[in-house]
This record gives sequence, structure tokens and C-alpha cells, in this order.
Amino acid sequence: MTEHTPIKVAVLDDYQGLAKAHFAKLPSNFETTYFPETLLPYNRTSTPEHVKAQLVERLRPFTIISTMRERTPFPRELLEKLPNLKLLHSTAKRNLSLDLEAAKDLGIAVHGATELKKRNGPDSTTQHCVALILGIARNLAHDDLAVKTGSWQTTATVGLAGKIYGSVGLGRLGLSVTKILVLGFGMKIICWSSSLTQEAADQKAREAGLPVEDEDGEKTFKVVSKDELFKTADVVSVHYVLSDRSRGLVSAKDLALMKPSAFFINTSRGPLVVEADLLRVLKEGKIRGAAIDVFDLEPLPADSEWRTLEWGKNGSSQVLLSPHMGYVEEETLSKWYELTVQNIERWGRGEPLIESMTSVHVYQ
Repeated sequence: MTEHTPIKVAVLDDYQGLAKAHFAKLPSNFETTYFPETLLPYNRTSTPEHVKAQLVERLRPFTIISTMRERTPFPRELLEKLPNLKLLHSTAKRNLSLDLEAAKDLGIAVHGATELKKRNGPDSTTQHCVALILGIARNLAHDDLAVKTGSWQTTATVGLAGKIYGSVGLGRLGLSVTKILVLGFGMKIICWSSSLTQEAADQKAREAGLPVEDEDGEKTFKVVSKDELFKTADVVSVHYVLSDRSRGLVSAKDLALMKPSAFFINTSRGPLVVEADLLRVLKEGKIRGAAIDVFDLEPLPADSEWRTLEWGKNGSSQVLLSPHMGYVEEETLSKWYELTVQNIERWGRGEPLIESMTSVHVYQ
């Protein structure tokens, strides 16, 4: 590549337009193009061939691609069609949609922005999950629309104090959410995962600064069976890592156990839940409501069954939706882009990059 030939950089899926201020600082030998709208995932069997061809045509000219957290997957089939690609850079250090083994075979360097320093208080996804729980329980979106369209009070809200919260998974995010619900609302916590023991749950309570047992001698984090969790909880929330084993973890069998008054929350990953089963339960009004931030296919297609104003009508459940906003904080995204640009500059100078990716699992 001669000094007169610019190094072509593509910035994908920057929905909020935050990248430009950072990429504008690249030296003049870099030429940046922005693609804020995501094309359908290449590794979906349902993706039409002409759409796959559009994605290849879009990305083929670029030497460097900056991609955002699992919005555009890069399976082997796609990477093999990008002969000019030398550096694939993702925000954050873990991205389940990149085939790292294929990239290595093809001589493509894959790097990610360093994690942000830990801050005091709950992280972005935790805040968003709690906001969705409150939003669906307090009818915020429903009442906002009612007031704006000339109506007033139309239904009662649901109190959370003393209710039972079921955490499907008790990892970092699950623990962070449960701590807030215990301390802030006095909710009773039950939890399940395929490997969670009561001893481990007790230790997590200690790590969260909570007593192992409450004043009545009940476990603060009570481990129960999966069936008992879905039967008993007033709010069920999924906090699980997506893998081949956990795909479809929540299905019709589990949802059928839920109380008619219960809420279902998912801020983790769409494919953890069998989407068709959840849609059926909600359309039939089998539970009170759901708050969903993640979906099988993102962005949602224009004709998605989720995209309707009929939720809460004709016997269907109340539904509160957000467009995968759990981690989308301006400060976080800006820092990721800042670090991405620093790495691209290092790559251009032949210097070692700051971080490499740590995950090899491909998000199908």
C-alpha cells in the first residue's frame, strides 16, 4: 500500500452517531466510512442470499472494520469473502459474534477496546433492568401514552415491596439486580441456574454485603428448582450467558408455569428464550406483562410481531420494549470509540495494540 493510498476504515452500527467525533481524529492516511444501519445477520439461515451479498459488497473494500458488540456477526463464511480485511476491532473485549478461529486462519487481527474502570454503583445493564421492572410494574409507557392521547388513569399499578423475584442465573448482573431489589424494595429472592448451589448462593449474598439469612431465618438468595422459580416468582428475570447449551433455556414449558399476575423480564440475550413461545403467552394474556430489551433478530424487522400498539388490548399482556439499550450509555460508547481509534493509530504505526479479544464463541 503506497503512502498515497488511504487505509479504508468502516465504522458499523453506530446508531447514535457517537463515533464520528473520535474517528475524525485519525491521521489523513485513513479514510473512514460510516454505516449506521445494520444489515440482516450474515449467519442466519433465513437471511436472503441477496442481503448476504449486500453485506459482502459493503464490507469488501475495507482494511479495518470497527464493529459494535454483536450487532453485525462475522462468521467464517463472511470473513472468507473479505480479502482486504486486516484488522477487525470491536467495542469491549468480548464479542460473541466474531469467529476468532476463522480470523486467525485468515490472518485477520481481532482486537477489542479495554474494559472501563469500575465505578461506584450499579452498571448500565443493571440500571436498565431495574428500570424495565419498574416501568412494567408501574405502567409507565402505558400511562404515558394514555395521558398524551387525552386519557387519564386506566388501570392500577403493581407494587414490588415484599414480592418474590426469580433470578434465572446469579452471575455478576443477576447479583447486581437482586441486591437492589432486596435493599430497595424488600423483595424476596429465589434463584436457579443449572450449576447453582445453595452454598454458592450464600457466598454471593456475602459478596453483595447482604446477610445469608433474613431475620426470619430464610435464605436471602434461596436456590430452588427451575419449575419452582417459574411457579412462584412475581417477577422472573433472565441473567444468563448465551451458549449452545443455554440457547432456548426458557420455553413454553417454563412460561406456562408462571402466575397470571407475574412479569417476565429479559435484558440478557434474545435467543435464551424461545421467542415464539413468549409471543404466544403474551398474545394470549397468560401473564400480566413482560419487559424485553433483547430479541432473536436485531434490529427488529419492520414486520416483527413485537411491533404493534395492540399489546394490553383484547386480552393480551402489557408489553414494554426497548431496543437493546442495556449497555448503551453515552459515556461508555464514547470511551470505547476513543480506545478503538487509539488502537487503529497504533496498528497504522506497526505498534502493539492495547487489547485482544477474549471470546471464541460464535453467536449464531
